[in-house]
Parts: sequence; C-alpha cells; structure tokens
Amino acid sequence: MKLNTIAAIGFILSATAATAEPGLPPEMLVQKVLDEHPMVLAAKSRTEAARASAQALRSGPEEFTLTTTMVRRSVDLEGRYSEYDATLMRPLRLPGKARLDRAAGEMGIVAAENRAEDMKHQLAVLLSDLWWDWLGAGAEEAVNRQVVDNLSYSLAGVRRRHELRDASQLEVDQAEAALGAAKLQAEQSVGRMAYARARLMSQFPGLSLSDKPEELTTPAIPEGGFASLRDLVVARSHEIAAAQAEASRMRILADRARRDRLADPTLGIRAFSERNGQEKGVGIVASIPIGGSHRRAISDRAASEASASAADASAVMFDVMEMADGGLAKAQTAWDAWSRSRDGAKAQVAAVLKMRRGYDLGAIDLADLLFAERQTQEMFRLEAQARTDALRAITRLRIDSHELWIGDHFDSGKK
Repeated sequence: MKLNTIAAIGFILSATAATAEPGLPPEMLVQKVLDEHPMVLAAKSRTEAARASAQALRSGPEEFTLTTTMVRRSVDLEGRYSEYDATLMRPLRLPGKARLDRAAGEMGIVAAENRAEDMKHQLAVLLSDLWWDWLGAGAEEAVNRQVVDNLSYSLAGVRRRHELRDASQLEVDQAEAALGAAKLQAEQSVGRMAYARARLMSQFPGLSLSDKPEELTTPAIPEGGFASLRDLVVARSHEIAAAQAEASRMRILADRARRDRLADPTLGIRAFSERNGQEKGVGIVASIPIGGSHRRAISDRAASEASASAADASAVMFDVMEMADGGLAKAQTAWDAWSRSRDGAKAQVAAVLKMRRGYDLGAIDLADLLFAERQTQEMFRLEAQARTDALRAITRLRIDSHELWIGDHFDSGKK
C-alpha cells in the first residue's frame, strides 16, 4: 500500500468520534418516503375503514321498515271497496348491546391505528437495511478501489526495479497477479453496490440517491446506552398495542354474541282501512325471534375466537421481547466486533509499514510483502463490514425503540 494512504487510514481508525451521528438520509425526506409508500397508504385507508365500521356499529343496523298494501275489493251485491294497510317497524337493541357495539368499534380503530404505525415501523426497518446494504457495499468498493491503486503503484515500482535488474521477472508476475485479483474484487464490489442501490430505489424512489453512497461514519453508542433502548422497544411497541386492542375487541364481540342469544325485538305501528273506511284501526305490532342452537353456536364460536385472540396477543408480546433482547445483543456484539476490527486494522497498518520499509531495504521478499498487504486489505474489508454491521444494528435498535423516524414525536402532523 502507499505509505501516506495507510497512515491516513490509521489516523482515521484511531479517532474516537463517540458522538458522531450515523450517516442516515435526512429525517424529513425519510418521513416523506415512508408516508408515501403504498403499504403505509393502504394501512391508513384500513384505519379509515375501521372508523367507518365504528360509526356503523354506533348507529346500529336497526332501520325503519315500511310495509304497505293497497287493494280494491269487489263484494257481490255490495259493490267495490278501496282498502289499505300500512305497518312501520323498527328493531330495538336490548339494553347493554349498544354500549358493547360502541366499545367494539373503538377498539377496532385503536387496533387499525396501531397496525398502520407498525407498518410504518416495518418499512423504516426495511429502509434502514437497504440503506446500510448500499453504504456497506460502497465502503467495500472504496477499499477495493484503493487496493487496486496501491497495487498498481507497487507494480510500477517492481517493474522499475526489474528494469534496473534489482527485481526478477517472477516478482513482476507476482505483482501483476495480485493486481489482477484486486481488480476482480473491485469489479464484484461495484456490482454489489449497484444491486443494493437498485433495491433501495425500487422500494423508496423518493430518496433520489446519488450514484455512489457517502462514506461510512463512526458508530456511536446512543445516549443512555443500548439497554435503555431495549426497554423502550417493548414499552412503545405498536405491534403489542394492536394485538391487545384486537384481543379486547374480540372479547367485547364475544360478550355481544352471548347477549345476542336473547334476540332483539322488533316493534312497530300498524294502520289499516277497510270497506272504504267503514272499518279503521291503529295498533302496535311486535315480533321477537326465539333463539335456539344456532345462536348458542355463534356465541360459543365468538368466545373461542376471543380466547384465541388473547393467546395471539401473548405470543406477540413474546415476539417483541425476543426482538428487543435480540436487538440489544446484536447492537452490543456488533459494537464490540467493530472495536476489535478497528484495533486489528491499526495493528495491521503498523505491521505492513515495517514490511514495506524492509522490502525497500532489500531485507524482505516481494512475496512476503504482498502477503502482508493482502492481510491488510482483508483487514480493512473486515473493518468496513464490521462497521456496517454495527451501524445497522444500532439503527435498528433506535427504530424499534421509536427513537428514530417513527413514533408520535416523528409524526409530521404533530411537529
């Protein structure tokens, strides 16, 4: 490698920018692309549908029904008569049922709202993963591109020494082979970077990405540490809130179905006129369905569905706790791994500098120098990968805890 390049990289690795913010896209832009994503728009429409359903439950399905008949009747030896009959009826919800319908509608809205927020959460995680795929591929491409430059520089030096009869043709061939392998890796990393960018642009076209990503920043432990974010993952989970609201809704519907075993009556008023008005009358009519095995089965089914929904809510709690604990473990181990890779890269830089000086003095063979440089190159690739993993894990934990991109304090309508 070039001496000045290694020294510069060693200086960067020794920096301790603990307060540096990860290189993420602008927050306002992220809010825009998330809000415009079709999955978020669909979730918002489902929330509006839940509000409409709640309004329908508040109003109830009970409607007035008007039944009328008008006839002309002919009676022998008496003549023809005009007659009519009209009945106006409406079902009535028994006490307590309307309250349960309102409560079920409200829980439906809460569940839909939380599902919409959870959908935004899932898309934020997807954006983060695709973003770090792109930046990580860009970091590897930058390392590989620098390797090609360094080996080209080394090859030129070996060729010059060969011309001066200070290096053998074998050394030239070794240098050329190393450069060819480096160019292959560089081309492969360009392809991975282009693929990552294509995926990111396909899902979030509003980001308007440049051709190449920015350089990776230094990972930083969030204020309060990883453990505090882990606790917020569970406390702020929209997935848990949606599951609990759905379980409450199903419990209310089970109570409603149990009460429906006693059917609602239908009351009305009837007016009639017969024999051209010679007979007239007004009265009250009523009908009451007599429930049986069907209504009992419907009630039993609703009770079982409520039990299943409660179990589902408990399972969601387990899933979120697993996600929180796993996110904490990933963030901590990724941070530790990156710290070790940074220290390893610094040590490898010092070693290859000594090898370079030894080669210039004729004390080290080219093969040994190329091996040391390959180790250095691999160490820098590993550092880039470890840095990307740490940034990805920290970003994921911040998103899951609603400290980044999502949550009420990131709602553009509440700013």
